Amino acid sequence: MQRVSEASVTVDGEVVGAIGRGLCVLVGVTHDDDEERARKLAAKLWTLRLFDDDTGRMGVGADEAGAEVLVISQFTLYGDTRKGRRPSWTAAAPGPVAEPLVDEVVAELRRLGATVATGRFGADMQVGLVNDGPVTVLLEL
Repeated sequence: MQRVSEASVTVDGEVVGAIGRGLCVLVGVTHDDDEERARKLAAKLWTLRLFDDDTGRMGVGADEAGAEVLVISQFTLYGDTRKGRRPSWTAAAPGPVAEPLVDEVVAELRRLGATVATGRFGADMQVGLVNDGPVTVLLEL
């Protein structure tokens, strides 16, 4: 996830999701992920202290900062490049498994009070963002 000043995702020339200050979250799903893990991921990223407090330290979560969240599915996060020159995607869950779990992350964020924009699952997406800081964090549960 990246703390951003702004971010957007475009599909076929149309902006399908955009946010101002907040988090751009690339979500990869693997075979042992489930709804409980999706909900935990959402809660963790919503409250992870990545925004500056009054002293200039990262002491405030997206929830307290009034930040927005852009969630984009990205199976390529599970690309295995240990052998050869072509990544293997076998660790990535197939679309029918992954899509409902990405949707659950979005739904849980909204239940927690987040303003959430999304990409379009399975589409060829162009992502634009202004990384703030830059702050980029790998979040695994």
